[in-house]
Amino acid sequence: METAPKPGRDVPPKKDKLQTKRKKPRRYWEEETVPTTDGASPGPPCNKKNRELRPQRPKNAHILKKSRISKQPQVPKKPREWKNPESQRSLSGAGLGSSPLPRSKAKTRSRLEVAEAEEEETSIKAARSELLLAEEPGFLEGEDGEDTAKICQADIVEAVDIASAAKHFDLNLRQFGPYRLNYSRTGRHLAFGGRRGHVAALDWVTKKLMCEINVMEAVRDIRFLHSEALLAVAQNRWLHIYDNQGIELHCIRRCDRVTRLEFLPFHFLLATASETGFLTYLDVSVGKIVAALNARAGRLDVMSQNPYNAVIHLGHSNGTVSLWSPAMKEPLAKILCHRGGVRAVAVDSTGTYMATSGLDHQLKIFDLRGTYQPLSTRTLPHGAGHLAFSQRGLLVAGMGDVVNIWAGQGKGSPPSLEQPYLTHRLSGPVHGLQFCPFEDVLGVGHSGGVTSMLVPGAGEPNFDGLESNPYRSRKQRQEWEVKALLEKVPAELICLDPRALAEVDVISLEQGKKERIERLGYDPEAKAPFQPKPKQKGRSSTASLVKRKRKVMDEEHRDKVRQSLQLQQQQQQKEAKAKSTGARPSALDRFVR
Repeated sequence: METAPKPGRDVPPKKDKLQTKRKKPRRYWEEETVPTTDGASPGPPCNKKNRELRPQRPKNAHILKKSRISKQPQVPKKPREWKNPESQRSLSGAGLGSSPLPRSKAKTRSRLEVAEAEEEETSIKAARSELLLAEEPGFLEGEDGEDTAKICQADIVEAVDIASAAKHFDLNLRQFGPYRLNYSRTGRHLAFGGRRGHVAALDWVTKKLMCEINVMEAVRDIRFLHSEALLAVAQNRWLHIYDNQGIELHCIRRCDRVTRLEFLPFHFLLATASETGFLTYLDVSVGKIVAALNARAGRLDVMSQNPYNAVIHLGHSNGTVSLWSPAMKEPLAKILCHRGGVRAVAVDSTGTYMATSGLDHQLKIFDLRGTYQPLSTRTLPHGAGHLAFSQRGLLVAGMGDVVNIWAGQGKGSPPSLEQPYLTHRLSGPVHGLQFCPFEDVLGVGHSGGVTSMLVPGAGEPNFDGLESNPYRSRKQRQEWEVKALLEKVPAELICLDPRALAEVDVISLEQGKKERIERLGYDPEAKAPFQPKPKQKGRSSTASLVKRKRKVMDEEHRDKVRQSLQLQQQQQQKEAKAKSTGARPSALDRFVR
């Protein structure tokens, strides 16, 4: 038998007979078992050797057992709070802690988990796809002390392979010049139009002619639309749309006296600048004019687009460059660039740098990341009348019959204007410039025809086959066209910073909250929303929870209304007392409202 412990501070009080529980006697054929912790398996019976190795419990220590009858009043248990085991995870995967979601928002939690999984999978695929981009851009490197600007096109053609040498050609079309040209987004097709009405489109890689017509009218500019099957031609009077067979499809008379054309591929908008000073946006998917903006700066003949945010840059005769969006009737920004009129404007593919040239014979490169300050300036002997950027950041300037090309450190870096990268002299004055996408080719339209130059390091070597595939078939082009129409970006979303579209408009949100408080008479979000406690036996269904929430909300609303009515009554009583204590009533008081 166990001896009773001596009275002390750590000794528990004695139990009643009802609270004590007799220990069941052990039979001689049963083996003694050791109590196990919760959730652990009892295991095999212990031997004497194992019992000696384990720590023994002191004889005078007692373990209190739960009594069936408790003298203390029972406190109701608190409802178990749901804990998120992945509370430290975040949507971006940056490891930021996020507050646990309640049980009622389990669907939101599952959506967040799916979004996190998709983001992680996308990043893994992007890292794997970088291994497949085997092509690297190459540049022209001279020998020790050799200037690359002195290397002529004939030397480059002799040094490259046969396929690359076939990309250099010269079309002698003096009787219909000067020419404006444009490459398709895939870089496979070339369209050019002469001042004397000659319009042609061809697959310049295979030299296969698609169409050739004479519109018997001056052609001021030419542009491919979303695919090589449609062609927009700015003629002397109106804007005309042709297909790849040379058949006229539309004549848009609301766009008259057009001087320059720009097509926004992701918005399906054709921007036109006219002699009358209007900038017009035409939605080619539905055939409607989205906006017609008056620039109030006279004749518009200098226009370029920013491929990053689809903002149109217009050059004016007062030396300023204005930035336009179809959602605004006023320019988004105005930049004072030159002391004379602006002759040419170009923006690189990243939307970071803008190159301008003016009548003051200066070539400037501006930073478009909010500062709009010139980064570098160069004075040219003859002012540059045409500018263009390549996909890898090369800048070309046409000065009379000479073409100068400047190179930088790579894509995303400004070109260095100290020393030209390449120089080429043509047979006539330059009238149009554009780099061919995904090719080291520069197309030049001049008074003597069209010239295709080889510029090593100009094009992006790796193309996205789902976006712009130079080798796509007719069926693939049709499928891509349908997807592009479904993913068309609205014209109202064109702004200077596209990243601002995903942010919350805090000013409008606060204004809406103030209007709601004034309309209701109280702040509904001042008090935390009521969260009903879960009940057992099926009484915590969604319908019952909603009913209980609605009941509490209605009661709170009634209380607020009662309080507001009481305040109104008290105010009316005060006003009545003030009137009664004032001057004597008059007979004319009945006419006062």
